[in-house]
Amino acid sequence: MDAKSRLEERAGEFLIRPMQVEDIPAVMEIDRESFPNPWPENTYLYELRENRMSHLLVIQSRESSRLLGVAGYWLVVDEAHISTFAIRPDWRGRGAGAVLLDGILRQAAGLGAGSAMLEVRAGNVAAQSLYRKFGFQIVGRRKGYYKDNGEDALLMTAEKLSEYESTSTRKEPT
Repeated sequence: MDAKSRLEERAGEFLIRPMQVEDIPAVMEIDRESFPNPWPENTYLYELRENRMSHLLVIQSRESSRLLGVAGYWLVVDEAHISTFAIRPDWRGRGAGAVLLDGILRQAAGLGAGSAMLEVRAGNVAAQSLYRKFGFQIVGRRKGYYKDNGEDALLMTAEKLSEYESTSTRKEPT
């Protein structure tokens, strides 16, 4: 079975949907588990209600309503800038991250994005590995990018998002 078939098989185990205001407490919990400096509630409210370039998605298991992860990007002209991406620690390595990343890239491509970019901690090898599986390549380094410890960020980009099929996942007005 090839990688695409395995991903499609795993996708059936999860539900990806637009994030809603009601999801903020669970998303903030995921952020606290994942990041030294999580986004505050008002940032999520702004992204959901006011930032027209923002697209936030959540993923959950079809077996439960518990949110497993969150991903967001800003669509700027024809580029998707991934602004946040987090999976609960107890769900990492179980396919949810790959399904969520595939979902946001498909959505972005469907909305006209030709490329995607993101920053990732230089020491976060697991995340870099996931991004590479989706065609992201390191194209630069931002020295001292992370304020909590001065760690560098690697700038990664993926081209040819037009190869992704669009999906029915769309940003819903709140």
